[in-house]
Parts: sequence; structure tokens; C-alpha cells
Amino acid sequence: MRIALLTESASVGTGSAEGGWCDRLTRELAEHEFELYALGSVRAGSAHAGTEPLPGRLSGLRRADPRPAVLHGRARRRALSAYRELLRSLVEPAAAEGFGPALYALAEAGRGGGLAALLRSGAALRLIETAWKAPGAVAVSGSGSAGEPLVRDALVAADLLANCLRALSAPWYDERRPEGLGAADLCHALGGGLAVLPGLLAKHFYGIPLIITEHSLHLRERARGYRDAPYRRPVRALMLTFFRLLAREAYRQAGLITPGSSFDQRWQVHCGADPATVRVVYEGTPGADLPAADAEPEVHTLVWIGPAEPYGGLETVLRAFARLRAEHEGVRLLVHSAPAGGSRAAEAGARHCRELAAELFPEQPEAVRFQAGDGSRGGAGRLRDAHEKGTVIVFSGTEGPRPMLVAEAMLSGRPVVATDVGAARELVGPTGLLVPAEDPEALAAACSALLRDPERRARLGNAGRLRAQELYAVEPAAVAFRDLYLELASRLPNAETPFGAPAARRPFGRTAEVRVAAESPVPASALAPPADPGAVTGRPRRAGAMLAELRRRAVRPGPEAPEQRRAPSPDPVPVGAGIGAGLGADFAEGSGVGTGAELVGALSGAEEAGAG
Repeated sequence: MRIALLTESASVGTGSAEGGWCDRLTRELAEHEFELYALGSVRAGSAHAGTEPLPGRLSGLRRADPRPAVLHGRARRRALSAYRELLRSLVEPAAAEGFGPALYALAEAGRGGGLAALLRSGAALRLIETAWKAPGAVAVSGSGSAGEPLVRDALVAADLLANCLRALSAPWYDERRPEGLGAADLCHALGGGLAVLPGLLAKHFYGIPLIITEHSLHLRERARGYRDAPYRRPVRALMLTFFRLLAREAYRQAGLITPGSSFDQRWQVHCGADPATVRVVYEGTPGADLPAADAEPEVHTLVWIGPAEPYGGLETVLRAFARLRAEHEGVRLLVHSAPAGGSRAAEAGARHCRELAAELFPEQPEAVRFQAGDGSRGGAGRLRDAHEKGTVIVFSGTEGPRPMLVAEAMLSGRPVVATDVGAARELVGPTGLLVPAEDPEALAAACSALLRDPERRARLGNAGRLRAQELYAVEPAAVAFRDLYLELASRLPNAETPFGAPAARRPFGRTAEVRVAAESPVPASALAPPADPGAVTGRPRRAGAMLAELRRRAVRPGPEAPEQRRAPSPDPVPVGAGIGAGLGADFAEGSGVGTGAELVGALSGAEEAGAG
């Protein structure tokens, strides 16, 4: 199959989190053809501009460089009307259900280019100001005038929304372009958030199924990041609502969703995902094949790993360590946190904890050592060095660490002590010690019990390593995605299903001959006779043309309609025709659309909304 991997990141080399995961996935599933579509743009002269090798067995890399164009006339009016409805869904709770139709209508209006410039124009700015002042808008938060939208808030919001919606201006939705998403068999979004936008549009335009993989819940990370964002309350509320509604629409439209833990699975269901579409697939890591860490250090050492923000729990472990040092002479603490230069909250938290360490151990500065590292993403080599220097590895956050951080610690063979929040109980299980959050006394008691008992440390460390190898090996993750890809492909309706008839849900109805017929230099007329005299007999039609043909055929009145819906020839048909027929059957069976008029409404609802 042809699989389009969708990512929001600009850095897609093997050193990045997305690139490393793509490398493992594409090498294990070499029978499929993968192409990477990256929304992030690399600035000229940066370290990643044209120097990063493609990860794994990718056949190509496509970036979302918007086409220079300007919208005029009816297309401009349709785009502004759709943008008005999109803003209304963001600021009026009663209009939240209109987010999806408005998004698709905006994409339809800007399909030929020019949308990026329009969303930064004065007309878009005025629409934001008008939306905030509407009677049903909820833009004011807090007391006084702190939550009143100002002109500068509208300027900031216009720029942020234009950047978020830049995926709608990507040249990937034109069936005449070979690099478009219409040639893919399915789309795989690597993470939530903006990465799902191309997948949503590919499903809307071509009916291509979508699978979403979230190793950490994107919506939760966005909400956590906006705590420290340098924006006023109206802007923060607007953007968080945008990501919340985008996540809900993505969960509704995705054929399958693969979270990295059962904890994230419950969050996704809470945010609107169908439980039947959610399958937990643990993130495979090559560290599962590496040997365990070497012998323990001579001096007992606790290794703390996490972010320096207040929710990371660094202050808790410092106070627990002060109690522990009174019982175990000479024990040390190694703090492995995110590097400096992060968010303002992280810098303030790190500064506060350094001052707290100096206050708690004024005469023993060597007791606590701060080591800058990447405690949130990547940095696997530095993390492994930190694991080898420790006797016990501690996670003391109040919101739960990333599952991969816990897995890497368990794979080292060192025992783990973690607060019982997030996915910690699911990952650690009976192989480590769990303590309540923000309880220095309980944390100190758990660490003290392990430091006193070397046999228990070895037993828990080995058990944790075996558990992490079982959950996070690369091969089980690749096998899971191989099965999920085939499951999505088997849901495609049969290419021979007549228009308007219930879809024959035969497994793999789109056979290999469909693609061979579409790519063969032999004329399409010699491979598949047209189903009606008005069909074009030249180059195989793609999904966009087939959708337009479906609309025209559905609205034709008269007794001749059943004859026009007769089944095509069982010979191989062009790939575009197969997709089009599949879409018509899918609407007829999956969404309850039975008549031609209803089908036109389902396919053209966004267009009608955009026309106002």
C-alpha cells in the first residue's frame, strides 16, 4: 500500500522523535511504500535545511509550501464566509458543532491557493473582532478588564490561526499533481493536533481512511504549554478551543486511533473518540535490544528525570532527599532535567530548585548535582548514561511522565520509584514502587526501603526490564501496525459496487489490478469500458472528478436514474473510479444516506455552508 505519513514537525531526520519512530516503522514494514508529508517549514540557512537524511525507507518528503496565489471574487467570499463560521464555532459554545463543516468549506474555497494570504489580511482581522463582539460569544474570562479582547489580541489571534491553518494551503489536494494525497491508500498522522489536518482533508476530498498515533496526548500537551504562553486570556481561550474542537473532529473521522497507553486511551474516549476505534500500541524502542546497565555505582545515587516545570515534581524529590540523607549517609541525588532555554516556567522552576538545594544542603554542595539533558524528548544516549550512574530512578511529577521515559528507565535494569499518576501504574505495574503525588515522606520511605535491600533492587530491576521489553520491543509494534493497516484496507468498499447500492464489504475489494490498471501506459478504455456513454475514455479519472460525477448523477431526475446506476464491468477499473464508487457506497451504508439527494447534501454540505 501507499501510506502517507503526516507530521507537524519541521525536523524529520533520524535524530528527531518523529524521525526515529518513522525509521523503525518503515524499516520493519518494508512491504509498504511510505511518503512523509511535513507541515513544518525549515528556514533557509538553518541546521536542518537540506542536510537531514530521510529516516528509514521513505520514498520521498513533501513540505507544505503554500502556493503564491490570491483569492478573488466568489472564491474569496466563500472563504471569508467559511472563516466567519469557523470563528463563530470557536467563540460561541452553541455553534461548536459547526467547526467541522466550516473547516472543510474553508479548505474547499482555498483549494487552488491564496488562503494563506487571505487569513492574514485585514478582512480576516475584522472577522475576528466581530466574532468576539457577537452576542453569543464567550471571550471574557476573569474579573475586571483582564479578559476583554483588545486590538492586539485580534492581531495575535489572526497570526496564530493563519499558522495553524497553513495545512489547508498545501499543494496536496489537487488530483492533477502526482505528489498529492489522492494517490495514497491511507493516511497515518504521527501525533494529534495540526498533523491530522491533511488527513482530514484527504478523507473529505478522496475518502482516504485515516489512522492517528499519539504517543502523548497532543491536546493535553497544548493545554499544558499555554499555561506559560505570552498571550492574554482571550487568545489562549480561542486557541485552546481550536485544538479541542480539532481533536474532537479528528477522533470522529479517524478509522483507527493508536494511543501509547491505556491512560491516553481513556482521555481520547473522554474527548470524543469512539471506543471501538481506539487500540493501544506501545511505542517501540531499539533500547529494548540493548543490554542492561552495568553494576551499580559505589555510592548510592538517586536519579531524578523529568521537566523542570512545577508539575515535574523536582521540589518534592529535593525535600524527600533531605529526609533520606538523614538516614543514609553519603547518598547523592542526580537531577536530569530538560536543558536550559525552555519555557519561562521551566527556567523559573529550575532556578527555584537550585536555590532550594543550596538552602537544604548549605554545607554539602556535592549532595545534589544538576545535569542538563533532554528529559522530555530524545537524548537517549544521555539518559542511558544517567541510568548507569544511579541506584534508583525516581519520577515524582504530579501529571505523570512520558511513557517512553519510564520505559527507558525500566530497560536499564534499575528499580523505579514513581508517583501514582498518569500511566505510571500501567507501565510500572508490580515491578516498581508507587507513591502518592506531592508526598515527600512517602517518597523518601520508598527510596530508603530499596537502598537498604540490594536483593530487592536487583529483583525489581530485572522484572521491570522484562516488562518493558515485552511492551516496548520494536517488532510487536510493527506487527500491530501491519495488522491495523490491513484492517483499514479491508474496510474499503468493493470497487465494483454500483452507485447507490449497499457496499459489498468484501475484504480487499480494491485489488492489485486496480492500481496496475491506473498506472499502466495502456489506455484506460482498453482496460475498463466506461459505465455510461458520457464517461471520459482518456486518462483514468481520479477521486475529485469522480465525486463531481457522483453529484451530477445523484441529482438527475426521471426514470432513467436506475439504469445509470448499473454496475460497471468486472474488469480492472481505474483507481479513481474505484475510490469514487467506494465513497458513494460508504456514504450509502456507513452514514445512512440512502437517496441521491441526501448523498449530494452529505458531499456538498461544506460547500453550501461556505457559500453562505
